[in-house]
Amino acid sequence: MYRREIMITGNVQRVFRARYKVNDPGLISHITQRAAGKEPLFVEDSDYMSMLGLLKESAEKFNLTYYALCLMPNHIHILIEPQEKNLAEAMRSIFSRYAAKFNLKYQRRGHLFGGPYRQSVCLDSTYLLTASVYIHLNPVRAGLSDTASDYQWTSCSLYCQEDSKESFVDPRPILRLVHADEGTARKKYRQILQQAQGTESQNALEQEGAIEKFCLRLYEMFPSLFRKLGKKAGKARKNSSAILELTELERRLQEMSFAKSRSPESKKAKKYIVEQLLARGFKKTEIAARLGISRTSVYNILNTTD
Repeated sequence: MYRREIMITGNVQRVFRARYKVNDPGLISHITQRAAGKEPLFVEDSDYMSMLGLLKESAEKFNLTYYALCLMPNHIHILIEPQEKNLAEAMRSIFSRYAAKFNLKYQRRGHLFGGPYRQSVCLDSTYLLTASVYIHLNPVRAGLSDTASDYQWTSCSLYCQEDSKESFVDPRPILRLVHADEGTARKKYRQILQQAQGTESQNALEQEGAIEKFCLRLYEMFPSLFRKLGKKAGKARKNSSAILELTELERRLQEMSFAKSRSPESKKAKKYIVEQLLARGFKKTEIAARLGISRTSVYNILNTTD
């Protein structure tokens, strides 16, 4: 369904939290876009419906698969997989057309959106599941609803209701991560939402790594599910330099001391961990802070010969 083996070499570094837009078909992206300043994106129900109409139209026009979405008053979240090399073109079409409609309707001028959309590529199943939960809990976090299923402008009902309507959003691939039986998966997904509510303290629009930290919280709450996902991904990988599942990377980070051992085996392991963090989009200064070492030490680790 999505690419599990992105190599850490060459031009695909930083692909996880994409500094530059990734346009490859078959990669699932968590796209966020927000209004400029404190302006609203949606004022009336018809505005939300207009955006949904553009997203639905784009699914067919650009051959896109949507997995989850949430329209908030001043920003949006979508999980999307392009089948062709046209994601940037599709996003440009959706947002420019919506802005034109909105500005005409409310007789306003200027940019509606606060810059280019942001993109995080979902390279592992734990992040993908976590991103969907985070997206559906967004209205609760913002105080717009008491529960995720109460908010009208998300795909949450497609995940939780047994008699959900036909939609251009397809929840089945993510539900299959939770359980093979769709009915059981819906029940377990509802449980995840209920138990996770209130734990996603950081804002993904403002703080890099917010969903990664939320993923680790979900791992603590549902260890058997996340370990199972990690094991499945591990069996699927044949190349040792493929990106690790987030929870497996965190386990290795906790087990390793970067300030002590200098054995050849330790140096090689340190280099592997640093490369993993680079591949997920962390800057060298962020890696140094995360590992409790200097930026120079990070460079030295990367320059270690095998």
